[in-house]
Amino acid sequence: MRRRLLLPALATAATALLAVAPVARAGAAPQVPADKPQVLSRWTQTSAASYHAWAQAREHRAPWAAYAFDWSTDQCTSSPDNPLGFPFADACARHDFGYRNHRAAGLFPAAKQRLDLAFHADLKRVCAQYSGPRRNSCDGTAQMYYQAVRLLGIS
Repeated sequence: MRRRLLLPALATAATALLAVAPVARAGAAPQVPADKPQVLSRWTQTSAASYHAWAQAREHRAPWAAYAFDWSTDQCTSSPDNPLGFPFADACARHDFGYRNHRAAGLFPAAKQRLDLAFHADLKRVCAQYSGPRRNSCDGTAQMYYQAVRLLGIS
C-alpha cells in the first residue's frame, strides 16, 4: 500500500523538479549579446572617436556588463607607463583590452595588426600635445613602443 502511494508522489515531485530545472539553467548562464564582435571592433579602431568610445565605456562599465568584456590591464606591461613623462598608460590599457578580448573571442590573429596600429595612433595623439624637441622625443618613444608590440606582442 505504501508503495502505491509513494510512487505517484515521487513521480509528481520529479515532474515538478524537471519543470523548474530548465528555468534554473537558463538563468545561470546569461546570453552574451550577438553584436559583441562589432562593439569590440568599434572600440579598437585607429580613430580618436574609437578611442573616446572605448574610454567612455571603460569609465561606465555597467551598461556593458552583459558583454563580459575583460577590462583588466597591466598597462604598458614591463615598459614604463609614463616614459620620460609621456602619459602612455591609457593607450596601453586600450591595447590590452583589444588583445585580451579579441583573443578570448578567437579573433586575435586577424585583428593583431589593427590593434597595434590603433595603439600607435593613440600614442601619437598623446605626442600631439607637445611641440619642438619634446614632441620629437615623444614621437620617438611612441615609435619604439609601437615596434615592440608589432614585433613582440603576443599576449
